[in-house]
Amino acid sequence: MKRIAIWLLALVAFSFNTFADDIKRGTAAEAQAMVKKAIAYYKKVGKDKSMPEFCRLDGPFVDRDLYVTVVAMDGFEWAHINPKSVNKNVLDLRDADGKFLIRERLEAAGKASSGWHDFKFFNPVSRKVEAKTSYWERVDDLVFASGAYKPL
Repeated sequence: MKRIAIWLLALVAFSFNTFADDIKRGTAAEAQAMVKKAIAYYKKVGKDKSMPEFCRLDGPFVDRDLYVTVVAMDGFEWAHINPKSVNKNVLDLRDADGKFLIRERLEAAGKASSGWHDFKFFNPVSRKVEAKTSYWERVDDLVFASGAYKPL
């Protein structure tokens, strides 16, 4: 009987931890919705007011591990939750596998108005490098993006 109780307790703990981890993760659909929300805000208030809002950790454009980035077609980053990358050229940024992730995204944005982009990046919630799929849309000369980390 004691063995069964231990198994049940372990199962409940495992289920809770798995469920809790899933709660922390945004989905691809939520990332796409975040980009559309950011673009609507940008169109409403303009570049000068919207970019600082996209960078606020406590703002409406950060949700769990979802956040908005904005990169100009010349590689200049206008918005990111990491203040060290804002106002810098990020064309040489590589993912964990050595892919030039911004170059790839901007090249795709030169050919289409929206799309998905897969790469590996640091997850601010798990604090680990993980596989990520990012939805992006080009508006004017800016590429808005938000990505969802793939389940482990």
